Amino acid sequence: MQAPGLAIVPDSFRAARNSSDRTASMTDDRVRRSPLHDRHVASGARMMEFAGWSMPVQYAGLSAEHRAVRESAGLFDVSHMGEIRVHGAGAEDFIQYLTPNDVSRLTPGRAHYSALLTERGTYLDDLLVYRLRDDELLLVVNAENARSDLEWMTANRPEGVEIEDVSDAYALLALQGPAAEAILQPLTAVELSSLKYYRFAEGEVAGRSAIVSRTGYTGEHGFELYLDERVSSEVWDRLLEAGAWAGLVPAGLGARNTLRLEAGMALYGHEIDDSTTPFEAGLDWTVKLKKGDFIGREALMRQMESGPERRLIGFEIRGRGIARDGHPVIVRGQEVGHVTSGTWSPTCGKALGMAYVPQQLSTTGTELSVEVRGRLLDAVIVELPFYRRAG
Repeated sequence: MQAPGLAIVPDSFRAARNSSDRTASMTDDRVRRSPLHDRHVASGARMMEFAGWSMPVQYAGLSAEHRAVRESAGLFDVSHMGEIRVHGAGAEDFIQYLTPNDVSRLTPGRAHYSALLTERGTYLDDLLVYRLRDDELLLVVNAENARSDLEWMTANRPEGVEIEDVSDAYALLALQGPAAEAILQPLTAVELSSLKYYRFAEGEVAGRSAIVSRTGYTGEHGFELYLDERVSSEVWDRLLEAGAWAGLVPAGLGARNTLRLEAGMALYGHEIDDSTTPFEAGLDWTVKLKKGDFIGREALMRQMESGPERRLIGFEIRGRGIARDGHPVIVRGQEVGHVTSGTWSPTCGKALGMAYVPQQLSTTGTELSVEVRGRLLDAVIVELPFYRRAG
């Protein structure tokens, strides 16, 4: 769905940048607070520091929040994410060179998943790229990498391209779950049924200017809402009221993590980092080698020709026990890798995880073990994702 003339930073958003007690930029070392911080505390959320932010881990409980998203809907505060606006006559060419996916395929109102890579073809970060106008793009990056991403982009910036940290202009809410559309539609004139996956539009939510994006990190249908931070608490309240009939609940980062793991989605610092490539992580669909030159292209071409030496796999534990991040993966008495993410899956009713193993051991059905506190847990490689929504 196209959104002509989309203005990603309306005047009202710009005015909000210095209107709260949030820190002024990505370069501040203080623990930052979401504009919804007081709402979380008042709701009894358990708060923790994450990537320099004080964020809610859970409210009523991780499993309950997880199941709500799978069965009805959950509302997440993801305002810790960083937003970087790139504009100017050379904006497309610049991002085309910095990222492996093909930006030229994006028209205004469309977005895609991509990465910032090193010359070795490994991850500096994964990110979303939104095409706002022909000469204007928005990059949404991970909170822990926001500062280094901005520095990397600035260091590589050509003349005629402007880079702006607009993180403090926004609050970002994620409404996820099978009931998300039915909850949101009465609050917006944006025709949600025609907003396809990785499309976005400018409009209003609960009478407040917003960018409505059909994206998410849970494996469910849902939307992410970019809002002026000054009205975010009001919209948060309206959404929870509007979704009460469906059992909508606020959800924390704990449930967000278990949901994305079931959906087989990578997390920076776990499945992807500066030692892993998209081909190893099963994210080769984000790499368009034929589009032309980009940072890391030569290294990825070499790896494509030879084949990656290791692959990211999914596994499930047979019997009792839960594999956690960092636990060694054992095959025939030899350590061959380590768990990148592991947890108990509320949806699947079993312990699941992801790990890197040598290419020759990555076949579905291969038996392995995970060492947990000196005890070996039997496991088997299964196809990713663990969970796929119906419809």
